[in-house]
Formats: sequence, C-alpha cells, structure tokens
Amino acid sequence: MTTKAPATKPTNPRFSSGPCAKPPTFTLDKLADAPLGRSHRAAVGKAKLLAAIETTRDVLGIPADYKIGIVPASDTGAYEMAMWNLLGERPVEMLAWESFGSGWVTDVVKQLKIDAQVTTADYGHIVDFAQVNFDNDVCFTWNGTTSGVRVPSKNSIPAERAGLTLCDATSAAFATDLPWDRLDVTTFSWQKVLGGEGAHGVLILSPRAVARLESYTPAWPLPKIFRLTKGGKLIDGIFTGATINTPSMLCVEDYLFALDWAKSVGGLKGLIARADANTAAITDFVAAHDWIDFLATDPATRSNTSVCLKFTDDRITDGAAFAKAIAKRLESENVALDIGAYRDAPPGLRIWCGATVETSDIEAMLPWLAYAFEQEIKS
Repeated sequence: MTTKAPATKPTNPRFSSGPCAKPPTFTLDKLADAPLGRSHRAAVGKAKLLAAIETTRDVLGIPADYKIGIVPASDTGAYEMAMWNLLGERPVEMLAWESFGSGWVTDVVKQLKIDAQVTTADYGHIVDFAQVNFDNDVCFTWNGTTSGVRVPSKNSIPAERAGLTLCDATSAAFATDLPWDRLDVTTFSWQKVLGGEGAHGVLILSPRAVARLESYTPAWPLPKIFRLTKGGKLIDGIFTGATINTPSMLCVEDYLFALDWAKSVGGLKGLIARADANTAAITDFVAAHDWIDFLATDPATRSNTSVCLKFTDDRITDGAAFAKAIAKRLESENVALDIGAYRDAPPGLRIWCGATVETSDIEAMLPWLAYAFEQEIKS
C-alpha cells in the first residue's frame, strides 16, 4: 500500500488524447523556418505542403498510387468530406463501438439520409467484422479513441471486396501498421500520434476511391470546402500542395518537424515500439492492482494509444465522481493532465500512450495513480 506520495514526478505530465504531447525534442525555435506572412500558394508554401504530403507517404509506407491531401477541420473535416463525396453509390454499412463512430452514423443516417445497415457494440467491445458485407461501402474507426478499442487485425477486412472501406484512423496512424491494400479512404489528424497542432486533417485515397469520385455524383449538394472533383475529374492540386482553403503554415512547419522526429526514432516501426512500450507499462500496472482494469475486454483489441481504464473496486459507489476526483488530484499535483474519460464514455481514465509520450513519464505517473486511488478510496 502506498501511504506516502511518490518522490518522482513525470518530466512531462501531458497525457491528453488530443491535442497530444509534442515530440520530446520540440522547442518553439524548431518552427523558425515557417514561411509566415507568405501565401500558401507561393512556391515556398506549396513546397512545404508537398513535403508534408510526401514525407507522410514515406513514414507511413503509403503506396505511390494513393493520393494524400491536407484538408481543413481536422480528422472530422477529412472524414465528412469523404462520406459526402463517396457514399450513396451502393449500400452502406456503418460500424460503431464508441462516440466518434456513432457520430459518423448520425452523419450518414440523419444528415445524408442513407438507409444504412448500422452495427454497434458497447464500450469495451467491438463489432464482429466476420458479419460485415464488404460488397457494401463500410465506414468505421480503426481505433476507438474514446473506448480504447481497436481493430484487432488487418485480416478483419478482406483484400478483395466490391465496396469501399472508409477508415477513420486518427488515433491509429503512426502507431499501427495500417494495411493500405484494405483501406480505400483513410483519415487522420496530425494532432494525435505526432503531437501536431490542431485544425488540419489528412485525407488518403486509394485508386479505387479516386475511380468512384470520377464516376459517381452524389444526390446531395456539396459545399465548396468538400469538393474533390471538377468536371468529373479529381482536383489533383489538392493532393500536391494546393489546398482547398488556407492552411496554417506554422502548423505545417510543426508537422514537418514532427515527421522528421518520427524518422529519427526509427520511422513507423520506432513509433509503434514507443507506443507499445508505454502501453506495456500500464498493462503491468493493471496486472499488479486489482482495483483497475482496461475498458477493452479483449486484449487483442486494446489500443496502444488511447488507453482507457475503469475502476473495479466494490467500495466505489459513484464511479463518475470517483474517476473525476482521481483525475483532479493528479492534475493538482501536476502529475497527469487531461486524463479523465471522454464525456460520452463510461467513467474512468484515458491515458494517451502514443509515441510522443516517454515511457519514463508513464512509469513515473503510475505510482501517483496508486497513491491517488488510496487517498480517494478512504476519503
């Protein structure tokens, strides 16, 4: 039992699930080369945007014939852009096991008014991919940020399929070896695993997705900020650095720094290893304490980024109040910031374990979690 406060605190107490911790080597002077006060359509701006696109391709191993675009409104903007442009050509299946996936269901059923097949799973669980008809278009999140539940294997999705797969990978990109041959649309925000600044999304299209865009016109109107085609052809400039609207070149510079940092730690393999090490530290902690557990019920589906935990002690009468008290105590000690469960999720904690978090900081925080639990359970 921990009766005294631990002597050591994390060097960086930032465990937010978005925006996430900056890379460990980040300082503001790393952004000095940003072309501030210049047009993003000037040669220097386009060069920076193209560098961000192609370095993303390099780090993530995205095939050369896939299109990568930087779009507005974070991952939300990227995913909604994809749904508004691509859905409606064939039947749609919506898969959801947490709040963001449920949000995409609302978009499709209530906004686009598509009579979709909707399959859901409770928090901590995942849908049965074996029951999904991939001859339809299928929309899903790879990693449920608010539940800590992720797709267990690339084999959950068939390589041969008639429909398109639309994958929200915002908490998985740069922490998972995504199977590009099974993904037709992939979206993420660089504010997650690479700790970039908010408001920009990345949209990745397979050749199959591009073919759909150029052969199908949706029945609903598309706002200018969503339009990916003109005259039945893909607006290729979007995918070479000519963005739909004005990006922040300061944020782009920040992303370029983060990509360079990613390469310095071993690229995708190094990033995955760092996230896995962080999650392993929490796994060991959970195994050693019977009052806490993962929200994800199946170890094969546990996220290595947005790690969601629940308190299991029978003495807790108000789970939400108890979890909030733990998070508040850790924040007041400047030990762990922003680790409360998402507002729509079951009561508990959500600790970001992506690659920009140092394992030593996770290891320094966990004794404080044990200390906070003991103080709260007896209060």
